Amino acid sequence: MKSNKLLDCTLRDGGYINNWNFGIHTIRDIIKELVNSKVDYVEVGFLRDCEYDCNKTLFNNCAEIAPILPDKRGNTMFTAMALHNKYDISKLEPYDGKTIDAIRVTFHDYDIDEGLSFIQKAIEKGYKVFCNPINIMGYSDEMILQLLKKVNELQPYAFSIVDTFGSMMKSDLQRIYSLVENNLDKSIIIGLHLHENLGLSYSLSQEFIAMKSFERQSVIDASMLGMGRVPGNLCLELIMDYMNRSQGGTYDVNPVLDGIDDHIAQLKQIEPWGYNTAYALSAKYNLHRNYAEFLLGKGRLRAKQINQILASIEENKKTAYDEAYIEDLYEGFQNHEVDDSELLCKLADKWKGKTILILAPGSSIADQKDAIEQFIKDKKPVIISANFIPELYKQDYVFCSNAMRYSAMEDKCDLKKLLVTSNLTDICGAKNILNYADLCLDDKGKCDNCVIMLMKLLCKVGMVRVYVAGFDGYQPRKCNYIDSYMTNQHTKGQEENIRNTGYISDIRKKMEVIFLTQSLYDKSGE
Repeated sequence: MKSNKLLDCTLRDGGYINNWNFGIHTIRDIIKELVNSKVDYVEVGFLRDCEYDCNKTLFNNCAEIAPILPDKRGNTMFTAMALHNKYDISKLEPYDGKTIDAIRVTFHDYDIDEGLSFIQKAIEKGYKVFCNPINIMGYSDEMILQLLKKVNELQPYAFSIVDTFGSMMKSDLQRIYSLVENNLDKSIIIGLHLHENLGLSYSLSQEFIAMKSFERQSVIDASMLGMGRVPGNLCLELIMDYMNRSQGGTYDVNPVLDGIDDHIAQLKQIEPWGYNTAYALSAKYNLHRNYAEFLLGKGRLRAKQINQILASIEENKKTAYDEAYIEDLYEGFQNHEVDDSELLCKLADKWKGKTILILAPGSSIADQKDAIEQFIKDKKPVIISANFIPELYKQDYVFCSNAMRYSAMEDKCDLKKLLVTSNLTDICGAKNILNYADLCLDDKGKCDNCVIMLMKLLCKVGMVRVYVAGFDGYQPRKCNYIDSYMTNQHTKGQEENIRNTGYISDIRKKMEVIFLTQSLYDKSGE
């Protein structure tokens, strides 16, 4: 019997990319290719309290799993994963040898006993059971030893070292493996589940194989093309090839490569997985991945700023995601309070009676250049650009509220013309600083769109009318910006369109807003 085996988790872990909606044909074909590759275990999806859909890899029981399994299994075993608090195990039929062979059970460090009780019930139903504690990197050595003692009493089929947040380094793996190897009952298989936050999953899997006792059975998790929640998992095709070349493995990589070409490569277009600096930073501090996702979703932070915010997360908040907590940290980081009353009075005096034109970075300022230039010639407005320096027009002021946009124009920016919000004081030497919170927070919540914030500023200094060009709105599959570098920055798409339209409507109750170029936000004529 070979000492090291492989488990494919594409249909389960990969389902985070497409909401487990692979389609029945793809599900069956992926399983067929994996069986043909002679992979040892295939995880077909989640056991979960759900509304069953044959096109998804989410199941209430084994009867729903049976139709996707092949008649000829070879030596491949099938398993499904269950989160103990998201599945009613009373729905699971006793093991009959006709569907899945094993169940993998996960739990957190704060609900260990509940997880182990769930495992006991699965064992009693006759299944091989993997014990998969979430985020073992968050356990102290003492906690690991206490857990192993309880696991030994249960005698599950396997115990997995799960690097949930992708923060494991070589020394961490060596330390944790040593604890597990020397304190886990010798009959229990050791599993390994790695993530790609630090780009180390392939090397760590090789390190695991090298350090593992030959007498101990092991199972290493991987997925086709590394498919899984960003940044993804260990690539099945790579570890298969490594085990063939260095461990005397007999895996056939070609069916896996066919499955990648036929099904997985196209799924990568939905939400490309792979190394990402924000997730590397979350791994650095061993944080729940949702913290990085929250900050990435803001789309207005540089990696250095994300690093600073993640570094400030308290120890007791790291593993269980708290959205209200990270929102407070984000706002505290952004909100450097300043007294801008003198500047507001100065701007009110300078702009009194003047025509104001806001130039936003939408592509329409190039498409409709002649009309905009004619307006400038006729009205001679005060021109304020929003988060960029236009090459086609000469601006009087640049209003900036976004660190990424400031970085892009820093070298060509005249500080005398620059108006910045106080969240940029640490990176910008401008003298004209406006209080960030006053412009982005109101009774509707938070809106840090630069043009909306600029309009709020104009209201504060008493302007009764503003003209706007280039505030086009987001449209899919279209060049939305005047400069291509802006398209790489995050946008909320339709959600942002709806939100900004509402804010324009509110602003129009205080100030006339006239769009010189067509905008999805302009509902005045409807």
